[in-house]
Amino acid sequence: MARGIDFLIMVNTGTPEVPAYTKVGGQRGGTINFETDTIDLTSKDSDGWSFEDYGISSWNIEGDGIFTEDDATHDALINAFMNKESLLVRYKYPSGKAYEGSVIVTEFPIEAPYDDVATYSVTLQGQGAPLKVPAE
Repeated sequence: MARGIDFLIMVNTGTPEVPAYTKVGGQRGGTINFETDTIDLTSKDSDGWSFEDYGISSWNIEGDGIFTEDDATHDALINAFMNKESLLVRYKYPSGKAYEGSVIVTEFPIEAPYDDVATYSVTLQGQGAPLKVPAE
């Protein structure tokens, strides 16, 4: 049985040529989404049933956690957003298997309530297909 605590969102804090994947600090939740649009191929030959096929596919990663001001991964995410740059990320399974690819940061809100810990959430929109990485 896989436990959610063992799934990690990791950001490249190295270079594109020599990646160094570092887990995003303070993580609590993390989700990888694989989605596809559909193409409607329904016709009068479909006998009253819709007939759909695969269209354009996409993926994204969403995460949240406790915000840490001096965390290198938080800096990388904010810098990518502010400079409109893409970055390499990895979504790692407990087995070590992972999906990785280039993303853009589409959301990075930081909440700082008066009577609680500061938190963040992040949405990373994939660019092209993610690469499946075998367990190390």
